[in-house]
Amino acid sequence: MSRRTRLSVPDRRLAILPAGARAGHDDHSGRARAPAREAEPSAPRRSGRENLEPMEALNRTLFLWLNAPAHPQAWLVALATVLAQWLIWAIPALLAIGWLRGDERTRKAMLAATASAWLGLLAGQLIGLAWPHPRPFMIGLGHTLLAHAADPSFPSDHLTLWWAVACALLLQAGQRRIGAALALSGLAIAWARVYLGVHFPFDMLGAAGVAASSAWLAQRAAPWYMGPAYRTADAVHCVLFGRLIARGWVRA
Repeated sequence: MSRRTRLSVPDRRLAILPAGARAGHDDHSGRARAPAREAEPSAPRRSGRENLEPMEALNRTLFLWLNAPAHPQAWLVALATVLAQWLIWAIPALLAIGWLRGDERTRKAMLAATASAWLGLLAGQLIGLAWPHPRPFMIGLGHTLLAHAADPSFPSDHLTLWWAVACALLLQAGQRRIGAALALSGLAIAWARVYLGVHFPFDMLGAAGVAASSAWLAQRAAPWYMGPAYRTADAVHCVLFGRLIARGWVRA
């Protein structure tokens, strides 16, 4: 066998080694270096909530279907912004007008709605602390057209407040039409907040459940709190609006 033939075998071996590892030497220093070891595949991580993954996938699919496109129409964004950010102020206005202009029965209905709203917001905060579900923009999903804090999304505070008042009024005789109107208009707010990218659809379903539960609890507990709450609120009302009551502008 010729000398050229004997050298051809190691030459082929060197050709398939990675750069910097040929002949067991470093390219720059010439010092011997052990061949690189292949990384062993790691076991897949387990989230501990595998049973929720199909629901989360559905939640994200619905979100992407309802969320604004990359180039939305300006009038639609403006409408969604009004619904999502400013319409919520109709709730305190409604409660205030109902109290100032209503009779004792109406005022007690407003107090029950207020109690339902506070219970719903408290329950929502506790749920958010126990299960801090991220908002869409926190995971880079969809398009976000409304600035919002990066806090837990489930359930929606806006819809919890809105529907807690609506459900409470639905349980009050004489206030059911207003409650139904609020409940239906809440659907528009739910769409707007998903469209603008700050909530998932399931955040709205969670808000509906929390709101209904809060209204039911406020109604059941009314015999214990309504009397003291009404007397206290009426005393404050007389102090704050005494002059307007004397002029007949505000109901006593």
